[in-house]
Amino acid sequence: MSDHAHAQGLETPAWLRRTLIGAAVGVMGLLVVLPLLMVLLSAFGEGFATWWAALTTPDAISALNLTLLTAAFVIPVNAIFGVSAAWALVRFEFRGKRALLALVDLPFAVSPVVAGLCLVLLFGSQGWFADLLLEHDIRILFARPGIVLATLFITFPFVVRELVPLMQQQGSEEEVVARSLGANAWTMFFRVTLPNIKWGLLYGVLLCGARAMGEFGAVSVVSGHIRGLTNTLPLHIEILYNEFDSTAAFAVSSLLAGLALVTLVLKFWLESRHADGLARAHRRH
Repeated sequence: MSDHAHAQGLETPAWLRRTLIGAAVGVMGLLVVLPLLMVLLSAFGEGFATWWAALTTPDAISALNLTLLTAAFVIPVNAIFGVSAAWALVRFEFRGKRALLALVDLPFAVSPVVAGLCLVLLFGSQGWFADLLLEHDIRILFARPGIVLATLFITFPFVVRELVPLMQQQGSEEEVVARSLGANAWTMFFRVTLPNIKWGLLYGVLLCGARAMGEFGAVSVVSGHIRGLTNTLPLHIEILYNEFDSTAAFAVSSLLAGLALVTLVLKFWLESRHADGLARAHRRH
């Protein structure tokens, strides 16, 4: 069978294409676009001055600072861990490799609330490390370290899971050639491995940052909801909503939604750059 005949046999009927595309657009519009528009309309419903006043309260500024500070700490840690773990999982064979891959996926399967409770069992007043923490006057729960640990647990699979299939697809031929030409491990990594995985790494970091800023469940368990100290933006929104201050809640929600939209724009930009890079490499070959 010729390629043309084979393509004709696989061609999707026009009515089915239109139906599937229309259904996808409709569902996304109903479940994603419409709620976001409603949040924005509610946020600015009483004018820009009211919206700005809700964002510039001391509690809101503290929540924003803590959210960004947590993300700023979590992202580089996860990037380093993700690259190291992906390199070990792809390039080396060792006993327990399958178990390690399963553990990497554990935060995807475990509820964030359960993750927070695990930290309570470890660092709470009756936890395993309670005596040690009390002896050295170290506070984990109801403080910023607990929030960072909870966010790390939830976000650490993102970079690994972006890099593992990418590195498996690329193979190790270029690295082997670099080593055969006399390059040491660090030179090989920075000149060969890192350039090959940079777009996947950036994409994984982007997803990690988005989840870090929006995490609620695990952080809610370990934060203590202390205003001005341990409230991130999602927790601050919950408190405002529970206090029936819906205008301020929607205003802060719009800020969080804005950060998500910035993440989405960066995602599209990274994907387009990656696609352009693949196209140029294909033309060279």
